[in-house]
Amino acid sequence: MFDPCMVQSLRLEGGATVAVGHPLLDDYLELVAARARPNTVLATAYDLKVFFSVIDKDPVEVATVDVLAFIKSQRTPRRGATVVRIEDGEAGLSARTIKRRLATIAGLYEYLIIREDTGVTRNPVPRGLAVRRPGQRAVRGVPLIRAPRTLPRVIDPDQVDAFTAALRTRRDRAMVEAMLLGGLRRCEVLGLRLEDVRPGEHRLFIADGKGGHQRIVPVSKRFFVTLADYLESERPRASTTSQVFVVLKGPRRGQPLSAAGLDEIVSGARKRAGIEHLTCHQLRHTCFTRLREAGMALEAIQAQAGHRSIESTRIYLHLANDWLAGEYRRAVEAIDAQALGKS
Repeated sequence: MFDPCMVQSLRLEGGATVAVGHPLLDDYLELVAARARPNTVLATAYDLKVFFSVIDKDPVEVATVDVLAFIKSQRTPRRGATVVRIEDGEAGLSARTIKRRLATIAGLYEYLIIREDTGVTRNPVPRGLAVRRPGQRAVRGVPLIRAPRTLPRVIDPDQVDAFTAALRTRRDRAMVEAMLLGGLRRCEVLGLRLEDVRPGEHRLFIADGKGGHQRIVPVSKRFFVTLADYLESERPRASTTSQVFVVLKGPRRGQPLSAAGLDEIVSGARKRAGIEHLTCHQLRHTCFTRLREAGMALEAIQAQAGHRSIESTRIYLHLANDWLAGEYRRAVEAIDAQALGKS
C-alpha cells in the first residue's frame, strides 16, 4: 500500500534531485530531471504528491476508476458551492490545472509501461471519452477535460504609463522594458548575462529560453539607454556574477535577483500605480499585441516570442484591436462591390 504521508513534503537532495518517497515515483522524477528544467521537475513532483494523496493506492494498483474519482475530487468546490471564478465560472480547480495533473499522471504510467518490470501494462488515464454513432464503432471524440480557450489580458497605454512611472530604480525600469518592449519572459529577463547584451546591434541573446531554445531578439533603443544607466549608476561594482540584474541593497547585494524579487517589484509598482491586476506575463502579452497592431507580421512575432508553433502566436490576432475589424471591413466592402456589380 502506498502511504500518502510519504509525499506530504517535497525535498531537494543535492540541490537538484527531487524525491517524493516512493521508489517508482522517484525513478520517474529522475527521468524527468534528465529531460526538463528544475521548475518542471518540481511541478511534476507536486502533481504526483497531490494525486497519490487523494488516491490512497500503490502506483501499480491504480485503475481508470481511480483517475475518474480524482477528477471528481479536483472539481469539488474549494471555497463553497456558491463561490466561482469570474473568468470561467468554475467552483473547483481550473480545467487547465486538472489537465496538467492528468498529463503528469499519464506520463508516469507511460514510463511504468515502458519499464516492463512493474506489472503495469496499460495507462489508467483515458485519452478521452468514447462516442458511438449509429452503425459505427465507438471512437474517442470527447476530451476528458475541456479547458476553455481564454484570451490573455493586456494593459492599456495609460496603465503602462502609470506603472512605469511607479518604478523606483533604473534596474526595475530596464527589466520591465525588456518585457514590455522586447517580449521577454520573466525567466529570460532574470537569465540575461552581461555577455548576452549586444548594445551596438540593439539585440539580446536569449541563451536559455523556454524548452532550452535559444534566440536573438531586437529590443527598442529605449531599453538599452535605460540598461546603460542602470549598469553605470546602480549595479554594484563589487558584484561578481555575470547576471545582468542583481540585488541592489541588503545582505544579498550584488547577487542575482530572484523570480520572487522581480514579482515583488512588479507587485509593488502595480499597487502604487493603482492597477488591480498586472503580471510579468501580461507585460509580454502587451508587447506582442502592440507589435501586431503596428503591423508586425505574425511569423516575425513568433520568432520574437520564441514560440515553437505559430498556433501559440495567433492569439495576438485576436488581441490586436484593429485586426478583426479591418478584415471584416475589407470583406464587407468586397461583398458590397459584388452586389453593386450585379445590379
